[in-house]
Amino acid sequence: IGVLPDGTPIPSIFEIAKITGYTIGLTVTCRVTHATRASVYRHVTNRDDEVTLAKQLAESGTVDVIFGGGWDMFVPTAQGGRRTDGLNLIELMKSKGYEYITTVEQLSTVQSSKVLGLFAKGHLDSVSNRSSAQPTLDVMTKKAIELLSKDGKPFMLMVEGSQIDWESHSNDFYGVWKEVVEFDNAVKVALEFAAKDGNTLVIVTGDHETGGLSLSKGGYTINVEQARKAKGTTQMFLSQFNIADKEKFIAGLKDWYGISITDSEYENLRKIPSNNLRRELARFVSEKVGFGWTTFDHTAAPVPVYAFGPGAHYFTGFMDNTDIPKIIMQLTKLSTISFPEIKSTGSGY
Repeated sequence: IGVLPDGTPIPSIFEIAKITGYTIGLTVTCRVTHATRASVYRHVTNRDDEVTLAKQLAESGTVDVIFGGGWDMFVPTAQGGRRTDGLNLIELMKSKGYEYITTVEQLSTVQSSKVLGLFAKGHLDSVSNRSSAQPTLDVMTKKAIELLSKDGKPFMLMVEGSQIDWESHSNDFYGVWKEVVEFDNAVKVALEFAAKDGNTLVIVTGDHETGGLSLSKGGYTINVEQARKAKGTTQMFLSQFNIADKEKFIAGLKDWYGISITDSEYENLRKIPSNNLRRELARFVSEKVGFGWTTFDHTAAPVPVYAFGPGAHYFTGFMDNTDIPKIIMQLTKLSTISFPEIKSTGSGY
């Protein structure tokens, strides 16, 4: 993340903006040290080196407002975390002026300009199964914009619907639907601010497509109303129904998804190894309802880019994904010329 093949660290657009006076925010529904969001602030040769990324995040001060999950990467194993170096990075960040919050109630009232909000030990729960004890993405986004904009400084905020990709890897139409709706609600918050502010650019895109999702799986119909009545993801379903109990399992599929299955279909599902059952069942259910999938992995399908606000007209047609930060830098007149040399702060270089 953020390094050349030889390990040379390369500054991100967020780091460059920080040096020139911007405030920076990060709002996600996974661990704040997970790959995509970590690219905002730091540099490692292995994306899974999250304990180093947490250390870099704490020491750099690049990100002013941080909302998401993953406090386990910030504290020692003796305190329930994953750190073996004995460091408590939460205490370090508090000493650097960050207010540390962990609850929805604290999120609603916090007014500090530097905030570390970690609302789960690991990732936040999927929105399909998230309790009111964890915030939704739109709520975090609204608070982040409020805090970043209150002093009148320019700001950059990265908001990610982190688990859209994960539900797509599982080919779970219900999970994807709910995660996209949550992300859409967050986009609405950003658009409302930008429309009122008049000087804020909102860009919405993705790094790749996952699953090869199609509506109606090549045909002409999709059972929309049946899909709307679904009661949860297949992960949630399997937590309540044991496939070994044939009668209850089949009745559960009818109740949760409105689908009927034959004895042979049931036996085929029974033969699937338990570690693959969730995604195979999700694909099976999707096809019954009318959704098609081509893979459990990423695809090469182009992803859309939407933009609203000053300079939005530059984001048209097909472009390389690396053109997006270049256009942003042109619009904001940012430059890498004056960016200081990046110093190593962890073992991930």
